[in-house]
Amino acid sequence: MTYGEILFRTAASFVALLVLTRLLGKKQVGHLTFFNYVTGITFGSTTAEIIVNRQITLLQGISSLVLWSLLTFIIALTGLRSVKAREILDGQPTILIKKGIILEKALAKQHLNIDDLSMLLRNKDVFSPEEVEIAILEPDGKLSVLRKEELLPATKKDIKATVTPVQRIPTELIVDGKIVEKNLIKMDVSAAWLNQQLKKAGIHSLDQVFYAELQLDGTLYIDKYQDSMP
Repeated sequence: MTYGEILFRTAASFVALLVLTRLLGKKQVGHLTFFNYVTGITFGSTTAEIIVNRQITLLQGISSLVLWSLLTFIIALTGLRSVKAREILDGQPTILIKKGIILEKALAKQHLNIDDLSMLLRNKDVFSPEEVEIAILEPDGKLSVLRKEELLPATKKDIKATVTPVQRIPTELIVDGKIVEKNLIKMDVSAAWLNQQLKKAGIHSLDQVFYAELQLDGTLYIDKYQDSMP
């Protein structure tokens, strides 16, 4: 392979990779799930093979990248249109700590040991599970941590105020215009109450709601389709 051919293949691969990653969107670039992470590695290794492997023609290599991108796009589109498919493809968050108690079965299910958990907590500036109200392992492998209320910045403990135990975490009740029935049951919220809150917000159909979440204080956060920006 001549030096000029290597330069040409490199430039062509670079342009193809740039276009395809732009088409796939920021979710792919941000490696929001393990699948996105693996796809990114595959893009990189395939592009490297196109540049240096003379047994692979440029057309064959670019075709491979395009096909992989198309399959990735189909998977992403399926996840957008179906909540169940999204749960299967992206996975679900897993609670690892609740009210300072480590859930060993959940930890084992995620193939994590106590040292792994301690490291993830330290990355969040938490040095003891006892400080944690709830810790959730997200589908991308990162840990989201909610400290106990008395340990939050500008704590009520510091000003000797009464501390109210956290009764719930923000929980999604409507996703893509569909009620998440299992969360209604888990949060002991009725469909009648939910419909009443929607009507108070001037919403008369679930089709108007992109996302609704029950907040810590019991209020309902609502995000409508086609919101008007201020």
